[in-house]
Amino acid sequence: MRAVVQRVNLSSVIVEGKIVGEIKKGLTVLLGVEEGDTEKDVLYMAEKIVNLRIFEDAEEKMNLSLLDINGEMLCVSQFTLLGDTRKGRRPNFMSAAKPDLANQLYESFVTEVEKLGVHVQTGQFQMHMVVDIQNDGPVTVLVDSRKIF
Repeated sequence: MRAVVQRVNLSSVIVEGKIVGEIKKGLTVLLGVEEGDTEKDVLYMAEKIVNLRIFEDAEEKMNLSLLDINGEMLCVSQFTLLGDTRKGRRPNFMSAAKPDLANQLYESFVTEVEKLGVHVQTGQFQMHMVVDIQNDGPVTVLVDSRKIF
């Protein structure tokens, strides 16, 4: 699994002209599921992301997690995060999980984050979405369950 995690003041996702998910202070997580991912990847990613210390404390140091600030999460499925651009100019998405597995693990990730005590809003799987992100900082980090970066 691969995620782009952004610290936000607010964020929303629109499908067919309607807001389907919206949060205030917290994290927007763009989540890609890779072929071969399992529940082990889900658990790693949920635990890692909700505990990332990327929110500032009273001394303006990044010492606080999403849990520490009682923040929310907007999670959007994004298979294009698995695009391989090493050859040519058109990304290759062969490593992205097939839709059935990807949706199952995406939903499992959302469930695990909720179990950890975070309120989660989502986009809609396999739909064209417009994601509005007000990145705070800006702060953006990459997380990969295979730890390739």
